[in-house]
Amino acid sequence: MERQCELAGVSRTGFYRQLRRGAPAEEQMQLRDRLQQLAVSGKRRLGYRVLTFLLRQEGQAVNRKRVLRLMRADNLLCLRARQYVFTTDSRHNWPIYPNLAPRLRLSGINQLWVADITFVRLRWEFVYLAVVLDAWSRRVIGWDLSASLDAELALNALRMALRERQWRPGELVHHSDRGTQYAAGDYVAVLEQNEILISMSRKGNPYDNAKAERFMRTLKEEQLQGPAYGSIAQARREIGDFLEATYNRQRLHSALGYLTPNEFERRQTAVETDGRLEGQENGHSRFPPASTVLGNRDAIPTVPTAQPAGID
Repeated sequence: MERQCELAGVSRTGFYRQLRRGAPAEEQMQLRDRLQQLAVSGKRRLGYRVLTFLLRQEGQAVNRKRVLRLMRADNLLCLRARQYVFTTDSRHNWPIYPNLAPRLRLSGINQLWVADITFVRLRWEFVYLAVVLDAWSRRVIGWDLSASLDAELALNALRMALRERQWRPGELVHHSDRGTQYAAGDYVAVLEQNEILISMSRKGNPYDNAKAERFMRTLKEEQLQGPAYGSIAQARREIGDFLEATYNRQRLHSALGYLTPNEFERRQTAVETDGRLEGQENGHSRFPPASTVLGNRDAIPTVPTAQPAGID
């Protein structure tokens, strides 16, 4: 060591002094690196007490205060679970309708619409988003955002869907959960006036409305995970852009053969126009009536004959 110091032009005392200075810094970096690995592997759900225990198991001589200090410095403090906001209240006196969706065998658009509501976090409050999707193409055909979780929110989304689409009376099923927004008299009246069959999920079973639930998951993962919106106007603008420009026109869906919802519907319309759909004759659509699709004609409630579907 003395010879090496002579060749390097430093004294032995200076070498050991520098060695003692560098060792703590290197140990500190190794500790921080391992702490980051543990925190990330735990998806930032582990607190400093648990991480201290894990480090000690690995032989690290650390205490809780030091671990907490390093976690604060490196922004590794555990993420608190966000407050859950319930958007479904099935405790009401409105009529409940049977679940028709599982028996449907979809062959085109406007045979099954699915609806759902979720919450959106603003900086200082929650607002609520209602959507209506065509289950065949996964396309968002109606939506609305409101600070109030009432039937009018769901109605506005439905009215948008009714304005945007053309359907055959008695051949379209509307499916939702049992929430009071969808069971309310005003909402049901609009569906009945337009001769749309009503379907509701079983109590406490989100799988009955799986396509709507999957859409909400996509929305939260791809649009709502960022910084909270500053105002409802900003939320409406940015969510609307995501729904109409990104989700419907740009996002590819594996279930649609890696097409966007708009492109999937456009291709189907083109095929129908050319008359190449199997079973199509004399220009009539091959879409079967809902009673036939469900396989039980007697089980489908009849709706009084009305004028062509309009908008309430």
